[in-house]
Amino acid sequence: MIRRSAHQGRTGQRGLLIDRSGATLVEFAFVAPVLIMMIMGLFDIAHTQYSSVLLNGALQKAGRDLTLENAGSQMATVEARVRAQVLTVMPSGATVEFEELSHYDFADIGEPEEILGDDPFGAPGHGVCEAAKNERYIDSNENNQWDKDRGKEGIGGARDAVLYTAIVEYPRMFPMYGLIGAPKNVTLTASTVLRNQPFDEQDDAKIERKC
Repeated sequence: MIRRSAHQGRTGQRGLLIDRSGATLVEFAFVAPVLIMMIMGLFDIAHTQYSSVLLNGALQKAGRDLTLENAGSQMATVEARVRAQVLTVMPSGATVEFEELSHYDFADIGEPEEILGDDPFGAPGHGVCEAAKNERYIDSNENNQWDKDRGKEGIGGARDAVLYTAIVEYPRMFPMYGLIGAPKNVTLTASTVLRNQPFDEQDDAKIERKC
């Protein structure tokens, strides 16, 4: 009797070892989190790319509208149209901000205000306006201080080159961003550069100031 029970026990163990029922469920439990994370990541990337394309398209159209003679009075309407178009594909909590910097010419975009300095050849060479050295600079944006970007806030006047930028920030649509170390919010930036129409004479006054 004892011998038969031992034989039955060994048979049951062998049967348990070769039993494969439920293996697929266990394997899926290991694979599922990675698979779900990959799918969410693909959707997140696709949404970001689509939003970026939409933002760039809307900004290009807005930039062209803002170079017209009556753009100043239409700015709020143009920006509201861009904001409404972008927010249609964004989750709740998204924000859209705009920056306009006008320059005398395209070559001025992203350039610091010109430093005259106290060098007899006009070449200070350090790129920072210092009052201690009695340096002087051209106040291109007329804000009474030296700036690393000579652009003037706003869309400027006739013939000015305008750097028009939209900044969109929104919370990620999928909740697993923390598992891969991604930030909670996504920030998209789009810029366009256009020249205002020559509806008037361009202001080329150069105001010289001390640092």
